[in-house]
Amino acid sequence: MAEQRAKFDIGQIVRHNLFEFRGVIFDVDPEFSNTDEWWEAIPESVRPSKNQPFYHLLAENGDSHYVAYASEGNLCCDDTGGPLQHPQTRLLFDRFENGRYLPRKRLAN
Repeated sequence: MAEQRAKFDIGQIVRHNLFEFRGVIFDVDPEFSNTDEWWEAIPESVRPSKNQPFYHLLAENGDSHYVAYASEGNLCCDDTGGPLQHPQTRLLFDRFENGRYLPRKRLAN
């Protein structure tokens, strides 16, 4: 089976369709790459297919900041246009510009 192309990019801000949080993408897995225990802990009625891109997010909701792992089918573009308040954004991104975060340049060894 051919790999799917990710719909969202690193630095893009997205919202979760089922849970009240938004986040910035900092990594993409072409398909599910977490533990079976993690996947099975999701209620079967809302459990996403493993055959789709999954995103690592610096996420926030009304009262907390955390790292989330979400399927492409459960995400949509965030239309608020504003930056996140997540304290780790400055570790992974240089700045927020034109509605998205610009990744830090990686240093070569």
